[in-house]
Amino acid sequence: MKKLLPLLLIFWLLQGCNTEKASHEKPQEKQAKTSFTDTTSVRHAKGFSIGYFDQYKIISIKNTDSSARQDQYILLEKGATRPEGFPDAQEIRIPLKSMVAMSSMHIGLLEFLGAENILTGLGSLQYVYSPSVNAMIKAGKVAEVGRDNGLNQEKLVEMHPDLVMTIGTSGAKKDGYAILKQAGIPVLANSEWIETTPLARMEWVKIAAALLNKEKLVNDKFDVIEKEYKNLSALAASAKSKPAVISGLNTKDVWFLPNGENYMAQFLKDAGADYHWGGTKGGGSLSLNFESVYPFALDAEYWVNVGFDKSDTRKSVLAMDSRYADFKAYKSGKMYSYNNRVNAQGSNDFFESGTINPHKVLADLIRIFHPELLPEHQLVYYKQLP
Repeated sequence: MKKLLPLLLIFWLLQGCNTEKASHEKPQEKQAKTSFTDTTSVRHAKGFSIGYFDQYKIISIKNTDSSARQDQYILLEKGATRPEGFPDAQEIRIPLKSMVAMSSMHIGLLEFLGAENILTGLGSLQYVYSPSVNAMIKAGKVAEVGRDNGLNQEKLVEMHPDLVMTIGTSGAKKDGYAILKQAGIPVLANSEWIETTPLARMEWVKIAAALLNKEKLVNDKFDVIEKEYKNLSALAASAKSKPAVISGLNTKDVWFLPNGENYMAQFLKDAGADYHWGGTKGGGSLSLNFESVYPFALDAEYWVNVGFDKSDTRKSVLAMDSRYADFKAYKSGKMYSYNNRVNAQGSNDFFESGTINPHKVLADLIRIFHPELLPEHQLVYYKQLP
């Protein structure tokens, strides 16, 4: 597990790479005439849009291989006729009754809308935190279908879910799900990782809402969280000082740090921290050597995103590199990581529900950097390394 988790962090830090150069072509998000009583609009995300028309919806998702192309999906109510004019769009019948997810991160989207019961398959059953989904797995209601080269497409065809949700990556092969598409099973690439702010990443839950006809619910819940996030950010901005912070670890002679337009850098900024690399351009990560980070790490008051497993300690971190003992944050014990919610099988809820709870993540970071501002807050995702 510990060998896998550093790779997860690297992927996480690479999220949003080069999105600052990509253009976003938005079709009409809400038309003058629509048969849908409830609609939603996109305020933060740059990677997708939703349009509402007469008896159908159009979801457009930016293709991560090209800044100009978009993947389109026509959402039709059961019995509705497919409209003309979208020859390349995949057809999805809504509301979804069954869905297979290639990543446990998609579980958070369904739980946010109280719809995890539609989940019938996962790429892997190993890394699931959700107690309710784990109960479904134990009851035999959720099947493992494999992923990447181990994807069991024949099994998926037999299951025939209403939708397969994948992780949209720039290296994804477009023909990887050809058999499913030929069988009439739509495949939607979720690319929330391209977003550069926490609220933009969270907003991808609105795609799930459109697929489930739960726009009113998502609007109500999103608005509350958005307001709470902004209030917390304003609170942190009122702090008298901004403590210096470093993030991550030196992994295989490379220290990956969030770029200035990476969503984690935005978290640190909104929490009132002084992050040395916060002004760099790009939404991905910086790949630096230890010597480049060392001068700033020496005097940083806080060190965050240090460990992955709940058993990680200051001692186990020091065992990776004895030079960590020189850091001010190591000496003071002000080392924190997002490993407060890790279950017995090693699944970390930060990667599952953290995306749709940015206000809780931000509150954790403010409590760490400015404990006087949120004295009653109990850490949710983060914890101090013993």
